[in-house]
Amino acid sequence: MLKDSAQSRGKETVLAAATLIAAAVAVLMIIFYAPTDRVQGIVQRIFYFHLPIIWVSYLAFLVVLVGSIAYLWKRNLRWDAVARASAEIGVVFATLMLVTGSLWAKPIWNAWWTWDARLTSALVLWFIYVGYIMLRAYTPDVEHGARLGAVVGIVGFADIPVIHFSVQWWRTIHPEPIVARSNPQLPPEMMATLLVCLVSVTLLYVTLMVFRTRLEWLRDENRVLEGRRSLEVGHV
Repeated sequence: MLKDSAQSRGKETVLAAATLIAAAVAVLMIIFYAPTDRVQGIVQRIFYFHLPIIWVSYLAFLVVLVGSIAYLWKRNLRWDAVARASAEIGVVFATLMLVTGSLWAKPIWNAWWTWDARLTSALVLWFIYVGYIMLRAYTPDVEHGARLGAVVGIVGFADIPVIHFSVQWWRTIHPEPIVARSNPQLPPEMMATLLVCLVSVTLLYVTLMVFRTRLEWLRDENRVLEGRRSLEVGHV
């Protein structure tokens, strides 16, 4: 057990170090390697944070979906812990998505916010998963909360395709995708910088998930032990 625990901590340390290195390389590439956009100027560099944050938000809520389905199928609280952890991290990244989008919008659109189809559907996504977290926090029965949370986690994911395809389904001021297409319209230096940023932010999500999921598992085990002690005291 001690050996396995030491090995786990060693892997976590390597993962955290790789995340820090990737983040440092990404920042250096954003500042010194990526060219300045001729139209938007320096503010366009927010793009290298904004797009990876969006990707990780989608990834986090996809993990919530998978964890929720797996919990309803297996009734194993470990899957619920994965979903809970990913939902919390996903809300953090979804918040950053809205913040970085607003920072980018102000100098380009001359407004911090507009009720554009993509922005509105992204805000709805944020509210859905904030509601998920509140539901879990205020439902005392763990298994009942896990079932309700699984339903919200599955249904809530349906908003992500709406966000992604909103610029194609409706007339919006938000630009259409320039990367997620057969011929990405980015210079090689910008594309390389974006890919490094995607890797670094994804590593950050994985690192946070490893630590957060372990904490959730420990909490669940503690609840089980407390329940057993209560039963033993009741029998005595």
